[in-house]
Amino acid sequence: MSNLNVLVVGASIAGPATAYWLAKAGADVTIIERFPELRTNGQGIDIRTAGVTVMRKMPGMEPAVRAKTTQMEGMSFVREDGRPYGVIKPTGNPDQQSLISEYEVFRGDLAQILYDLTKENENIRYVFGEQVTSMKHSEKEDGPITVEFTNILPTSEYDLVVACDGATSRTRAMGLGCGARDYVLPTNFWAVYFSVPDMLKGSTVAVGHSAVGGRSVCLGPDPAGVTRATLFRIYPSSEKDATLPFREATKRGDDALKDYVAQQFRGIGWKAEEILDYMMEADDWYASEVVQVKCPNVYNGRFAMVGDAGYATGPTGGGTSVALAGAYLLAGELCKHKGNIKAGLEGYETQIRPIITELQKIPPFVGAFMAPQTAWGLWLRNHLFAFITWSGVVDVMQKFFAGSFAHTDQYKMPEYEWVR
Repeated sequence: MSNLNVLVVGASIAGPATAYWLAKAGADVTIIERFPELRTNGQGIDIRTAGVTVMRKMPGMEPAVRAKTTQMEGMSFVREDGRPYGVIKPTGNPDQQSLISEYEVFRGDLAQILYDLTKENENIRYVFGEQVTSMKHSEKEDGPITVEFTNILPTSEYDLVVACDGATSRTRAMGLGCGARDYVLPTNFWAVYFSVPDMLKGSTVAVGHSAVGGRSVCLGPDPAGVTRATLFRIYPSSEKDATLPFREATKRGDDALKDYVAQQFRGIGWKAEEILDYMMEADDWYASEVVQVKCPNVYNGRFAMVGDAGYATGPTGGGTSVALAGAYLLAGELCKHKGNIKAGLEGYETQIRPIITELQKIPPFVGAFMAPQTAWGLWLRNHLFAFITWSGVVDVMQKFFAGSFAHTDQYKMPEYEWVR
């Protein structure tokens, strides 16, 4: 695979991770990012299962992540008047994590860690403020892809193009010749994230409050001395395209979207009004629709996808882990099948598909439990949750909640002989 010329699109987590392993496999990698600099905002994310295994294969990554964890020591759930009714705590075992991860880190911090691990690599080149205008597959079977760019780079041929630009990937649409929303499955779920002053008063226990209509407000610790706020809404699965108003507000800009979110959350009690007031002034605002991406294959010719661009997991909590695993497996299989890109991509499909299938499984009734729609459903959920946290049953249930909470060793990562 020596001197393989690869273009990676997207510089947030999946992109740098993919570049790291491709460089070890002998490739020369160009990463482009449409934003003018590395994006360092975003919510808390977890590294679990296969992601932990891959992280431990990258020298320096695990201590860097530990140094940047949110230091959350638990999650307390409260009623409208602020009285707690249940608390979840981490297991203390990074190989068998609970709903509270031992490796919870803010998205921007993880992107920075991976960027720092790759920016000095002589075989990796970052280009910010650039994006793909068009891609043309070779007329010859298994030939290179010709890529046109918008701003800086000249039109060039690449042996492989890898989309790492998220669930709404523009590159996926070009690489697969499909529409922007093709293969995107709504989960009737959206969320917004931003910082507020230290409303937790220095506590490292996060606090969450749920209200009817599938609405939840959460406050989490940040070692920087602020509090991270998350607001999310989940609609009934029977409601068709329930997130359309959210997407339409997104198109109108941040102010319109903030107004829309505020309308959804006014009057739900607890500290919601104060949090919404802070939201209206927040300058580190981040919002997203939570979706799954289910493509029939993770590659097409010399085009491949890693992470959310090809297999976003939605609300299961496995997105970061499967992205790290995908980056490792793509490069590893290309390295294993030196000189035969087609065989390498076929191997990538074979290795990653079982992990995608498992981590995309949404447990039955998870929506009803996370976000009850009615007052009766909320009352029942709160009392059931109070019982299972008090009884300790939750510690057993979490292990079977979804693939994301499995033991680290459940997803075996092959060993590869790297070129570099």
